[in-house]
Amino acid sequence: MDRTLVICKPDAVERGLVGEIIGRFERKGLRIVAAELRALDRDVLARHYAEHVGKGFYDDLVAFMSRGPVLVAVVEGPEDTWSVVRQMMGATNPMNASAGTIRGDFGTMVTENLVHGSDSVESARREAAIFFPDLQQE
Repeated sequence: MDRTLVICKPDAVERGLVGEIIGRFERKGLRIVAAELRALDRDVLARHYAEHVGKGFYDDLVAFMSRGPVLVAVVEGPEDTWSVVRQMMGATNPMNASAGTIRGDFGTMVTENLVHGSDSVESARREAAIFFPDLQQE
């Protein structure tokens, strides 16, 4: 089994879409092994978005991700679960996301695109450890 990190971003929480998003993953056959509603601070966001520190959009990203609670979750499924989750999320820009994807069905802005999913097995391990350091890695 593989695991990946999913974050239902502040806009998903504000719009009441967390249940829909998590439900889609569960209906796909993926299992939630850890989940918590929490506020993210600058330190956690700096570790999570380390590759973006110093980029022009970084401060806006941190402001958005820290403006309200998020649901962080670890999702488990078959090999390459991270890829399954990313396909289900859709393109980063909701205007380019296919119908039937989370962003294609519910997204309206590229800067507030509802959900984050790890982009590789390595990222999934690193990111899950940031948010759930006590969760046993599979």
